[in-house]
Amino acid sequence: MAARLSAGMLVSALIRRTEAAGGSAMVLARGDATAGVLLIQLAERGVPGALLERVLDPTGTYRWTPTGPADSGDRTDYIARRRQRDPDLWVVELDAADARTIVDEVTE
Repeated sequence: MAARLSAGMLVSALIRRTEAAGGSAMVLARGDATAGVLLIQLAERGVPGALLERVLDPTGTYRWTPTGPADSGDRTDYIARRRQRDPDLWVVELDAADARTIVDEVTE
């Protein structure tokens, strides 16, 4: 079984990879550096896309699963409620044309 990256290291890798691809990335909320839950807000040219959550499936593999409401106004409230319940939650925005591909590549 391969070692898993800590949440903080994974966030750093996502940011570096997004910026290397010509996009921008921003930590909207910093969570626990070791084991915090990750929410990734995908965007392209400032237009919000999917909100993804890293979840552990029954086989012990992390998967990115769509979560939260589709409307960006409702999404802000959703993230605020999640942060109230889980202060260790990370929220990261990746703004790039191929943001979903970057997420999948970095977390393989």
